[in-house]
Formats: sequence, C-alpha cells, structure tokens
Amino acid sequence: MKTIFILLITIFIFNGCSSKTDKEYLQTAEKNVKSDNISEAITSYQTLVDKYPQSDLAPEALYEMAALYQNNLVKNLSKKESLQKSVQIYRSVYDKYPKSKKAPMALFMSGFILANELNNYDEASKTYNLFLEKYPNHELSTSAKEELKHLGLSPDEILKQKTATKI
Repeated sequence: MKTIFILLITIFIFNGCSSKTDKEYLQTAEKNVKSDNISEAITSYQTLVDKYPQSDLAPEALYEMAALYQNNLVKNLSKKESLQKSVQIYRSVYDKYPKSKKAPMALFMSGFILANELNNYDEASKTYNLFLEKYPNHELSTSAKEELKHLGLSPDEILKQKTATKI
C-alpha cells in the first residue's frame, strides 16, 4: 500500500511539473507563428484557452487565433470558411471576456469582417450597434458609426456620398 501511495504521488508530481503555464503556451504559439507552423500555433492558443480559461492571456490567445484565420493562414480552409471562423472566434472574445482589453477590438473586427469580407450586412449592423452600445467612447466608435453609414456601399458610392455631402 505504501508503495502504491508513493508511486501515485510521484506520478502526480511528475505530471504537475510537466504541464506548461499559460504564458508558456502563448510563447510556444508565438514561436510557431514566426516559424510559419500555423496549425501548431492554433493548437497552442486553443490549449491555453482550454486549460486556463480564466487567464488574462486567454482573450489574447483567442484574438491572435482569430487573426490567423482572418488572414487565411490556416491550411485546408477556403477563404470564406476561414473568415467565418475568424468572426466566430473574435465574437467569442467579446462573449467570454467582455471586460478584457481585447473585447472591444474583437467585437469591432467581427463586424468589420462581416461587412467588408462576407457581405453579411444584417449581422454586421447588429454587431456594430452592439459595439456602440457597449463601448460608446471607444476610439473605434467613430469608425463603427462610419461603417454603419456605409454598409453595403462600394468605395465609389461612398466617395460620391461624401462628395455630395460637401457640396
């Protein structure tokens, strides 16, 4: 019995010592991004979030993961699938960590991608309005208002609209 107890304690200590910290997962992910090992970076970011959901680094990991999808760096996904995944992850930053420093930018980015990449103007409008409701004084609030004003318009239409306003 004593031998089993010692063996269990040894295993517990060994497993406890071999586990990475949240910071180590983030560092591993960042190294993998620099080395263009995107799938490994995604795995490290996701593991950080799964193992340390209360960590201050969890929203940062999600944000960085969303950026990888936004830039279509994840292999075997179409651009549309990658952008949809990016929107989902950016939105999860706001949903899970609304008080984090990354939440306002993540919410804005989800609206921006919905509007400008996926042409989903209804969802973009809802997202921008939520952004303005939750973060009315954020530095991106003016941009969110401009985005709402020009949803669905081509750059030429926006230019004509601005030119007509000045006359």
